[in-house]
Parts: sequence; structure tokens; C-alpha cells
Amino acid sequence: MVLFGKVALVTGGSRGIGAAAARALAAAGADVVISYARSADRASEVVRELTDTGVRAAALRADQGDQRQVEDLVGTVVADFGRLDILVNNAAVSVNGAVDTAVDTAAFDRQLAVNTGGVVAAIRAASGVLGEGGRIVTVGSTLSTRAGFVGVADYAASKAAIVGYSQGAARDLAPRGITVNVVQAGAVATDMNPPDGAFADEQRATNAMNRFGTPEEVAAGIVFLASPAASFVTGSVLTIDGGYLA
Repeated sequence: MVLFGKVALVTGGSRGIGAAAARALAAAGADVVISYARSADRASEVVRELTDTGVRAAALRADQGDQRQVEDLVGTVVADFGRLDILVNNAAVSVNGAVDTAVDTAAFDRQLAVNTGGVVAAIRAASGVLGEGGRIVTVGSTLSTRAGFVGVADYAASKAAIVGYSQGAARDLAPRGITVNVVQAGAVATDMNPPDGAFADEQRATNAMNRFGTPEEVAAGIVFLASPAASFVTGSVLTIDGGYLA
């Protein structure tokens, strides 16, 4: 139980990679708070799963595209659980469409607000309450390094921005013993990217393992970066992509 006594916040924790990360952190002994935007029933189900393992858990509603709500989310975690040790930025939205056809300004703005702005707001808020040994892990995307599919330019841009921000934040927070890292995920089977979706076969063909990853495989990397074993890892990008970038 390497994370016993720690409190973790996982944004977008009601499903997919976020829910898997919440379960994995709880299995490592951490108390876990998840945030959700709309899926209240699914969030409650995840909380029940976590509390059944013996840890404390809660679900809080927050729109990650609203800076004030993100700040309030972090404050509520500290007020209710007494501390915050681990922040996992997972909440994201994706609107696909080629730059010359389908994507409009509102869709682009929303992706920037959630995928980039929400991460920035959470890191800033958490930096004020994390102590020595604090951990910040953000779920990124290999599309930010290689946008290898049609219609992903806006999403890729929103994810690329958080790599630079995280590396800068790692420098800022290192003197306080706080690490900041990114888990860069490839094709992972989630509601946002189903393995039977329109571009599923293309995604399989572009990675060396010719398959989708699982949320649990990404969660394992998150737990590593959140653990004492990663105490000398900061400003890094851990790629979990089945060889897409190989």
C-alpha cells in the first residue's frame, strides 16, 4: 500500500482512464476524490467500488472548463479530506473535424478551455496546497506529438500545450519537492475512443502492437508517477501507446 495516507484527486474520474486511475490509486492505498461533469450515476458507482476496498472516496461535480469551479474543486477536497497529495488531470473533451470543414470556433474554444485551461487551473490551485512529495500527473495524448489522423488538429493542439506547461511547472515546483509529469496515451479503449469506432482499424494499424490499450494499462503508469518510486522523475512524458511513436 505505497500510497496509504495519501489523498488523490482524479478529474474526469467517472469513466475510462479516470475511473481506472481512481481504482488503481485506491488499490495502492490512497483515499480518492473523483470529479465528473455529467455522469453522476457512473461517478457514484465508482465511489462505491472504491469505498468497498476500504478507502475513503467521494465524487464532486465540476466543469473543468470553468476556472472558478476547478479552484473550488481543489478547495473542497482539502476541506473535506484534510489534504491533497496527488492531482491527476484526466478530464478532457474531443471534437473531431478537418480544419477546412467541420470544426467551428466554439468547439475549438471548448477543447482549449477543458483540455488546456482546466489543467492549468488545477495545477495552479493544487500548487498552493500540495506539500513535500506532492505529485501532479496529467493525461496527455500521443496526437500532440504526431497528429497522424484527419480531423484531430484542434484536439492535438489542446493536448500539446499541457506538455509545455507541465515541464515549466516542474521547474517551478521542484524546489518544494513536488513533481509534475505527463502520461501520453495512445489508442486506448474508452467511451471517447471506442475500439469499434470509425477510425479504430486505422489506429490499430499505426501502432506496433496492433491493438488498443486498456485504461488499466495507462493507470499503471499514473500510479507509478504518483508513487515514491518516481521521486526523481519530473518534467517527463511517459508514453503508453503500443508503439505508435516508435
